[in-house]
Amino acid sequence: MSSSIASYASSSPVPPVLAEVVRSGFTEGHHRGSLVVLAADGSVELALGDPAAPVFPRSSNKPMQAAAILRAGLDLSGERLALAAASHSGEAFHLDLVRTMLAEHGLTPDDLRTPPDLPLDPVEAEAYLAAGGVREPLTMNCSGKHAAMLAVCVRNGWDTATYLDPSHPLQRLVGEVVAESAGEPVASIGTDGCGAPLMAIGLVGLARAFRAFVLAEPGAAERRVADAMRAHPEYVAGTRRPDTWLMREVPGALSKMGAEAVQALALPDGRALAFKIDDGSTRALGPVLARALGLLGVDAPVVSRIGRAPLLGGAAEVGEIRAAF
Repeated sequence: MSSSIASYASSSPVPPVLAEVVRSGFTEGHHRGSLVVLAADGSVELALGDPAAPVFPRSSNKPMQAAAILRAGLDLSGERLALAAASHSGEAFHLDLVRTMLAEHGLTPDDLRTPPDLPLDPVEAEAYLAAGGVREPLTMNCSGKHAAMLAVCVRNGWDTATYLDPSHPLQRLVGEVVAESAGEPVASIGTDGCGAPLMAIGLVGLARAFRAFVLAEPGAAERRVADAMRAHPEYVAGTRRPDTWLMREVPGALSKMGAEAVQALALPDGRALAFKIDDGSTRALGPVLARALGLLGVDAPVVSRIGRAPLLGGAAEVGEIRAAF
């Protein structure tokens, strides 16, 4: 990474602009947020906004949740482990494996406590509706994680009816893994969109957690999760998703986005990043992520692909959302 990149944190209570919306040469809007980039040794290379302030990482916490499931004794690997850390697109291969994982432990989709939803991927959602599908717990993007949580409860004789309660043994273990991986205590516990407990940490802690996963010793729960996600990225996201593209095309990258415009990523040498767009707009994720990857020194065609966010006027391209740092 270039030494000319300044490292600073804003003293203003208003987060800095991370992306701007430019239409027909006129800047019509801004997306503010906080971001941190870590050097290979774990030191903070760049800080924008207040990356130490706690946030809900949303689905960027899923690798830690999957590691807790392994530590609790469920022997997952390959596609099953990748799906346990997934925000899947609802493609047929995702749903088929969720059903299989449930059946292997005497469970059915009726045991899931995910809210009924359509497939996350718009293309899949349209095809699903056209085929007569309705919102189901199975098609909700977190059903793979929930199937794994239920399976480890069955294995350990834990109550499956209360597996989403923050006081449940599994969820207490998740909290321990999140805090350990982030190197900081959990600041708050909320409820995620899927109904699972959600642990708040700072963006610096989130980046450190991803760094810890890629640097963990082979065979450790954290490394097993990272390796499964990187080997089977289509199960972590889907065939048309940036996390999949990154993990396929950037050697050794571990990437996971979360709702409300959160993103975390680590490279195999320990470089890492995490950011959150304050207004939760996912349209700014790509440009901000591409710029941050550029600062990490990642030079691959997928970076430009992810960073492209055109604005249309009629059927013509008239502007873009672009990084502003």
